[in-house]
Amino acid sequence: MKTRKLALGDRNIIGARVTKARLAQGMKQVELLAKLQTAGVDISVPALSLLEGQKRPVSDIELNALADILHVSADWLLGRE
Repeated sequence: MKTRKLALGDRNIIGARVTKARLAQGMKQVELLAKLQTAGVDISVPALSLLEGQKRPVSDIELNALADILHVSADWLLGRE
């Protein structure tokens, strides 16, 4: 696995949890992107990388789709246990 070149940002609070859930399922970013596109959410590889790096804000539509695809709750992605 590649190490992150840039420090984490502060544009969202779900990026680290998206990465954690994705990796727990053995899913690559391209696989997550394909599932997002199937769900009608079109984001690019760089946009997902920025999202996971907390350097890009997340829309409510993206949050909902990510929760469904990763089989976690939106609350969990938002850091609410």
